[in-house]
Amino acid sequence: MPEIRIQSMVTGMVATNVYFVQNTETKEMLIIDPADDAAAIRRRVSAMEGKPVAILLTHGHYDHMLAAEAVRDAYGIPVYIEEEDEKVLEDARYNLSGLWTVPFTMKADRLMKDGDVLHLAGLEIHVILTPGHTWGSCCFYLPEEKVLFSGDTLFCGSYGRTDFATSSSRDMADSVHRLLRELPEDTEVYPGHESFTTIGDEKMFNPLAYGL
Repeated sequence: MPEIRIQSMVTGMVATNVYFVQNTETKEMLIIDPADDAAAIRRRVSAMEGKPVAILLTHGHYDHMLAAEAVRDAYGIPVYIEEEDEKVLEDARYNLSGLWTVPFTMKADRLMKDGDVLHLAGLEIHVILTPGHTWGSCCFYLPEEKVLFSGDTLFCGSYGRTDFATSSSRDMADSVHRLLRELPEDTEVYPGHESFTTIGDEKMFNPLAYGL
């Protein structure tokens, strides 16, 4: 099993976490949610001596993808998104750029669905559909490493907003329950905003854990 190296940087107007997930043997790298500032992302890739192979989006909101097109073009790599969020990515009303910044849309290169297993950078990545924040919000789970990239579904002691056009509070509760029920308690959780957590901690302290 290859060892992985995870680094993060915070960028964009709402302080989004961008993740760099690297296979330390091959230097191949995944970039998760390139929120903004493509130049800073490229500098981090260079500092890590990374070889990007794909961009993974947890959902289509602008604050997770504004730099995706520029980073894709810089490295000639595909952008992945869950199939239900394709229309979020392609509509400035749904991806919220039309509300809070210059309207921006883009197209993904690859569509994913719940249960897909991606083999990228020598890593096994399970796609978990977790609607609630958007129609096609998803999480990326690396079972060998017990690591979850949770986007805006599961936060440290909290969860993503459910007051947007593509949101559902009921779906959010179901999605958080699914993660807390199905994943090991020692799973490390890397959310789209703010600090890291674990599944075990969220089972104890997350407000949506009630009734598990």
